[in-house]
Amino acid sequence: MPSTAVSALSPHELSASDLDSAAALAEIGKIAVTDLSAWARAIDEGTYPATLLHRFADAGAFRLHLGEGHRLGGAIEGMSRISEVCTSTGFMAWCQNTLVWYLINSENAAAKAKYLAAAATGHVLGGTALSNPMKSFFGIETLKLKGTRVDGGYKVKGILPWVSNLGPDHFFGAIFAVDGAEPVMALIDCADPAVTLKPCEPFLSMDGTGTYGVQVRDLFVPDDMVLAHEAMAFVKKMRAGFILLQAGMAIGLMRDAVAMMREVEGPLGHVNRFLETQPDALAETLAGIEAEVNALAETPYDTSPEYWRRVVAARLLAGEKSVEAAHNAMLHCGARGYVRAHRCQRRLREAYFVAIVTPATKQLRLMLDQMPA
Repeated sequence: MPSTAVSALSPHELSASDLDSAAALAEIGKIAVTDLSAWARAIDEGTYPATLLHRFADAGAFRLHLGEGHRLGGAIEGMSRISEVCTSTGFMAWCQNTLVWYLINSENAAAKAKYLAAAATGHVLGGTALSNPMKSFFGIETLKLKGTRVDGGYKVKGILPWVSNLGPDHFFGAIFAVDGAEPVMALIDCADPAVTLKPCEPFLSMDGTGTYGVQVRDLFVPDDMVLAHEAMAFVKKMRAGFILLQAGMAIGLMRDAVAMMREVEGPLGHVNRFLETQPDALAETLAGIEAEVNALAETPYDTSPEYWRRVVAARLLAGEKSVEAAHNAMLHCGARGYVRAHRCQRRLREAYFVAIVTPATKQLRLMLDQMPA
């Protein structure tokens, strides 16, 4: 089976302890406001920014959650700084950070030894493929991948309609059903001939995110690529982190919405003051979201029902307020924000993605409805 080159570092040699978080975040922000800002329109129109993702990796963007306790605040802030310029790239950073999160939480020493350092340093890029399983666990869909236990691993087949941050040498984490056993979660190598990436129809936004339909035909997944033989328990362990990391997209987008509203205060403030939502009020809402997310990010392994409810509620609010923020930025910018060259209309399209990416607004509301009061 083809094998993508991986980092020579072991997970024991790689940690956040050798990373100055403040310096890493400063470098991530610098790359975002310089190189990424110049690329943002091309990414929006379909260019996959592999070079930039490697630069963010070199700055430490995908290993800020490797420290003791695996607190997520640094990783979320890194994605916020990226998303402040381009939420498409912030989403790809989420995909990569989530791939690392899967490996952090796996109890398969062989998989961690082979892939954790590689993913955290960007030597291996990849995605998550948990949209379908996250829906299946709440009765919205059935698992689209099916596996059969064979000697040394599993044979897997099926079709996933949308998986992001992919390319011919990328990896992604996926869950497949197994007859007579628990679903299994494993890494899948896009370089394997049994895996075919199919281009998707153009989206409203996010076309530069390396999103493909994935066909899997009798793929052999060896045991050293299995993340968890019991996927349900594994998802329960890492689900809070999976969802909290998405807040980086919302926070960054909302920051830019506030910035756009303030950019036009000089020429348009005399009339914009009649709009219901003003930048100071939006900034206050954003500060509240950031405070709650940062508090939750300190304890991603809290198993209490109260904590899980707070995580879901925070993610719901972040998605809803992203749309509200981008909508009001458009109203404040007026016609100048409606032209194709202005980032305001791009941020509005990106905001809808934050609200519909799994778990989407409607699923989050379903999840809250199913929880004890």
